[in-house]
Amino acid sequence: MQTNQPPPRFPVKREESPETWRRDGLNAIEQAKKNKIRKGKAKNVILFLGDGMGITTLTAARILEGQMRGESGEENRLSFEQFPNVALSKTYSANQQTSDSAPTMSAIMTGVKTDEGVLSVNQNIVRGDYKTVAGNETESLLEMAEDAGKSTGVVTTARLTHATPAACYAHTADRDWESDKDIFDRKKDAFNQKFPDIARQLLEFKHGDGLEVAIGGGRAKFLPKEMNDLEYETVKGERLDGRNLPDEWLKKYKNSTYVWNKRQFDAIDAKRTKHLLGLFEPSHMQYDFDRAKDKAGEPSLSEMTAKAIDVLSTNKKGFFLMVEAGRIDHAHHNGNAFRALTDTVELSNAVRVAETKINLDETLIIVTADHSHTFIMAGYPARGNNILGLVREIDDNGIAEEKNKADKNGKPFTTLGYGNG
Repeated sequence: MQTNQPPPRFPVKREESPETWRRDGLNAIEQAKKNKIRKGKAKNVILFLGDGMGITTLTAARILEGQMRGESGEENRLSFEQFPNVALSKTYSANQQTSDSAPTMSAIMTGVKTDEGVLSVNQNIVRGDYKTVAGNETESLLEMAEDAGKSTGVVTTARLTHATPAACYAHTADRDWESDKDIFDRKKDAFNQKFPDIARQLLEFKHGDGLEVAIGGGRAKFLPKEMNDLEYETVKGERLDGRNLPDEWLKKYKNSTYVWNKRQFDAIDAKRTKHLLGLFEPSHMQYDFDRAKDKAGEPSLSEMTAKAIDVLSTNKKGFFLMVEAGRIDHAHHNGNAFRALTDTVELSNAVRVAETKINLDETLIIVTADHSHTFIMAGYPARGNNILGLVREIDDNGIAEEKNKADKNGKPFTTLGYGNG
């Protein structure tokens, strides 16, 4: 018996019928019934954070990932969208409706909301006043893990001293005090009193036996101002105290490693490395789309995640690992939706890689964001419309129109845009 099925409506790439949707729903129910309820305490915790990765970013990245495979995209799911539990969070800080990464990550790591611009201290602090830090520090999850004998790690595509990773290990009156030069430029009294900058706090972390893994960007914050960067001849370090913190890392920890390029990273023996420091750029790492053009080569977020797990999992007591896709936020700040979304897709890849390397019966994986952006989807684009392109709506027959939709000024417009311009 033959039936005349109508062809898929452009540009949907699969045949669909009422049964398709019923089957999709039933499959989702059956999968949910199979989800295992895991009881007891987690031995390991991996916290993935997409900086600035709000709901619209997830929607657009989901579609883009599907379209990269030649699908229409809307039916796709990012790796972590298939997790059994999901929730929303409020991200206001103690003194602002709209927060940034410093107080939000401080709240995530310590359970205590705080003021804008400070890291892992309570709201009794005065921003920029180093004298108010002592006694107002809040204990972080990473500190708790070290004190419990677990291994700890921080992985980021931003500078290791940037707000999100810094909230894991540092306590400071200003998120911008990343190096001693930063303190000198912003607050001379704190500099004169030798208040520890964020890079120095990473090296001098006093809990347990120190961080086992610290991988990201921000080399200049760790090197003296007289020292030329090994990758970029015209770039120098920032530090005014003359300290070479990567060298100090190697002297401080036995079986430690410092790497700054992809070749060195690939050569790491995870079983023999107890403390790993990786600094792949003077400032932030490259966007994932731009990594291939990097002079010395950079590992992807997925590769850094895998390496961190390999190093940390040698501790039989377990580990705590924070992994940040930090450049999602930077791309959004620059109005660069493409790079924000491709970095979100890479975060999805990193989560997928992590799942293959751990035992979910003893490992808790959390994927979250610290805040969102004024990132919007406009119009009524047809299904399968290029998520990065101009809006094409459907006509009265339900078919994608040939012409782009025009706004009130008669101009075409993109699906994605920014509420702040």
